[in-house]
Amino acid sequence: MEIWINPACSKCRAATRLLDEEGASYTVRRYLDDPPTAAELRAVLERLSLEPWDITRTAEPEAKELGLKEWPREGAHRDRWIEALAAHPGLIQRPIVTADDGTAVVGRTDEAVREALGRGGK
Repeated sequence: MEIWINPACSKCRAATRLLDEEGASYTVRRYLDDPPTAAELRAVLERLSLEPWDITRTAEPEAKELGLKEWPREGAHRDRWIEALAAHPGLIQRPIVTADDGTAVVGRTDEAVREALGRGGK
């Protein structure tokens, strides 16, 4: 199990605290310091069963500078979104928890983190 976090994020701290309380075995990836590649983002999106625009923080100043809210949200533009997330990792929704069964969740709630734990995350 791996969790992508920004240590300054309260949701990330809550997720790691819950994983610790549950005795989960996991690794931490500080994705702002160690940004995911486009290939890694594609793999995580597949595990999440989401599209890149679903995990994009469009209210961030950087997203506004890029004009992301106006970008088309369709398959033909998927790579453009992924490349933007790879180049600007601060736009990635957090935390992302990858479960041992090959799935992943955006762990913004305790329930979502517990869902990952229930998928073989201990």
